[in-house]
Amino acid sequence: MSSLLNSRYVHTNLIARDWKRLVDFYTRVFGCVIVPPERDLSGQWLDEATNVSHAHLRGAHLRLPGYGDTGPTLEIFQYDEELDPLAPATNRPGYGHIAFLVDDVDAAHAAVIAAGGKAIGKIVAPEIAGAGKIRFVYVADPEGNIIELQKWIR
Repeated sequence: MSSLLNSRYVHTNLIARDWKRLVDFYTRVFGCVIVPPERDLSGQWLDEATNVSHAHLRGAHLRLPGYGDTGPTLEIFQYDEELDPLAPATNRPGYGHIAFLVDDVDAAHAAVIAAGGKAIGKIVAPEIAGAGKIRFVYVADPEGNIIELQKWIR
């Protein structure tokens, strides 16, 4: 199947209540690396792009592990003015979670909890027809954003 666009995945944006806390969490737990510069953005161009009046945001891009210096990033931004959040849920329409491939699901689960994250579900290991066996669990970062920790067993 061909694409209408010549495209390449660049980043996923996560809006935080405390961007520095989430940057610390993702760098300590998953080994993400900050890509300078930190952002402190405002102006008419941002108001027009976001459709948010008097928008002001701060944050940083984090290089995701496993892709080298040109790989995709997790963009963590915090607006000065924010809306009340909906409770995160694995079945809410829209972006549901981000996933990290880990060597040890149990150890990664413990590390997330120790770093201020939360358990969501139980660790399971189903056989996925045609794909193999996967061991995985859903957890949440300190702000409730859902993360899947997974390891394929081939």
